Amino acid sequence: MIIDEMDEAVAYIENLVRFTEKHSNEHTRECLLRLGEPDRSFLTIHVAGTNGKGSVCAFLASFLEEDGVRTGLFTSPHLVRIEERIKVDERNIDEEDFLFAFWRVKDVALEMEREGKGHPSYFEFLYLMAMVHFQREHVSVAVIETGLGGRLDATNSLLSPMITVITAIGMDHMQYLGHTIEEIAGEKAGIMKAGVPCVYADDNPAASAVLVQHAHEMGVPITGLHPGDYEILSQGDGCIDFRTSFRYDGSDTFSIHAWAPYQVENASLALLAARTIGEKNHFWRRVLSAETVKKGLLSMEWPGRMEEVEPGVFLDGAHNDNGIVRFAEAVRGIEGERHALLVFAVVNDKDYRDMIRDLLKGIFWDAIYVTEVRGSRKTDRAKIAALFREAGAEGVTEVEDEERAYEMAMADRNGRDLFVCGSLYLIGAIKERRK
Repeated sequence: MIIDEMDEAVAYIENLVRFTEKHSNEHTRECLLRLGEPDRSFLTIHVAGTNGKGSVCAFLASFLEEDGVRTGLFTSPHLVRIEERIKVDERNIDEEDFLFAFWRVKDVALEMEREGKGHPSYFEFLYLMAMVHFQREHVSVAVIETGLGGRLDATNSLLSPMITVITAIGMDHMQYLGHTIEEIAGEKAGIMKAGVPCVYADDNPAASAVLVQHAHEMGVPITGLHPGDYEILSQGDGCIDFRTSFRYDGSDTFSIHAWAPYQVENASLALLAARTIGEKNHFWRRVLSAETVKKGLLSMEWPGRMEEVEPGVFLDGAHNDNGIVRFAEAVRGIEGERHALLVFAVVNDKDYRDMIRDLLKGIFWDAIYVTEVRGSRKTDRAKIAALFREAGAEGVTEVEDEERAYEMAMADRNGRDLFVCGSLYLIGAIKERRK
């Protein structure tokens, strides 16, 4: 019975994209008020950015969990199951709790709709469910990832986070956030709150100038993490040792389980945020020890980010130009002069010409399997394959079905490494196939 009810609940939520629209933060705040303001029962960390925000959230949650803090984590999108978006102490929300939160939020949503105030959208509905679940589970701290942008995102209905974190900013979702890096940075800066400390990835001068100016105007203590603030000491066998220019509880050397160098920036930003919470936050001056954060760094697992699902098979959710640049850097570090295989798909609102160009820089692809993601956002595989060939790629094969593309690439490996990238939808489909 619960299985049928769960299927119906998920179908209801997924159908919201067809008949609802995004609402203001005030609308989300009113929904929270009618739910009893569950978000006021725990402390929060709010994270925005273009790339890396999910990983930074996961690192921060891992630090807290290692210290025995009951921790909520709200992220998006999910790869396989919708329950992945709402976690407490690393565990996905179970079906019984999912249904409890679903009915609480649906009652309020229908009440709002009857009053002509509008039904919460897909993302807003899930965010409200997360807040209900975190209150019911008595979490002490919830780490909250924005969905899109920051200023107008439903999660920006949070009133007083302990800290805001802004990860690397790049060109993505331009149809919603603006067509310049400054405009996009302005949207991300919208999560800042007066008097609440902010840390950010200081790796783009144009974006950083916007963030710093916004912080000064709002009275926000702001600290940037520059690329020179972290250094890789050694890398191999899925582990990276690195050093930071700042000390954390007396330590400046750390390790993570990762293949991708880009995770060092995300880990360093999470470390800087954790240190800042202990130093500058007025709500919670709990200091996490160096031993705790080191354990948290090593225990963090974030699926679909250069994830080695079996020896020599890597899944990476890179889905915009900045992400692909970092993905390609990681591939070059793993492969060197060796040859590898690629499975690729992309949705139609991405700058896929630049993505293809960057995928062919210094990487020896013996075969490239171009496929399509499911749904209305798919990009014609023939068009993408033609762009690969125009850019000089050889061995390009078009495959209609994403799972079939993966199967063909696996059969063709012959000891070579295989990489899958271009879309989180693609990664989700492959992970579902591997279950």
